Amino acid sequence: MRYQVTGLHIDVGDSLKAHAEAELGAVIEKYAQRPIEAQVVFSRAGHEYVCEATIHLSTGLKAQARGRADEIYAAFDSSAEKLEKQLRRYKRRLKNHHQTRADPVEVLDASSYVIAFDEGEEEPETLQPVIVAEMQTQISTLSVGEAVMRMELASAPVLVFKNEKGGGLNVVYRRDDGNVGWIDPVTARG
Repeated sequence: MRYQVTGLHIDVGDSLKAHAEAELGAVIEKYAQRPIEAQVVFSRAGHEYVCEATIHLSTGLKAQARGRADEIYAAFDSSAEKLEKQLRRYKRRLKNHHQTRADPVEVLDASSYVIAFDEGEEEPETLQPVIVAEMQTQISTLSVGEAVMRMELASAPVLVFKNEKGGGLNVVYRRDDGNVGWIDPVTARG
């Protein structure tokens, strides 16, 4: 397990690093299986300290949490509590899904693009978007419940997955009202 504790324009001392590693180690030992890496980044936002913590698991999932407080240790403790809650939920749901899943999750390779957006531009010259970055990503074959679980664990606003029941590409997303939306396109039947 690799730990990376850093600060943005903040000097992170050995005591804080040791505290972060010990606390995350306890959380990971209790809830996570085969963690790869934990990253903790401290920064300032006005008078508050901000702690962003990320744990990468060997399953490809990552848990992220952000904590804010007037004291740096309290900011870390807040983010550690949120991570612990996410990992506890993940482990509970994983146990429930393993009872019904007989085959391992199938994964498809896909391309992911980052498109530039300029707020100041009124009318684009062409309809072709400017691609800033192209990366490889994976689309997993999951049930809707598993897709929602992965989206929540990654704190992502949206997740594209291949539905294991219908075989088509589906989308789950976080709605503005706090609920989760599910897009399941109707395939042409012939």
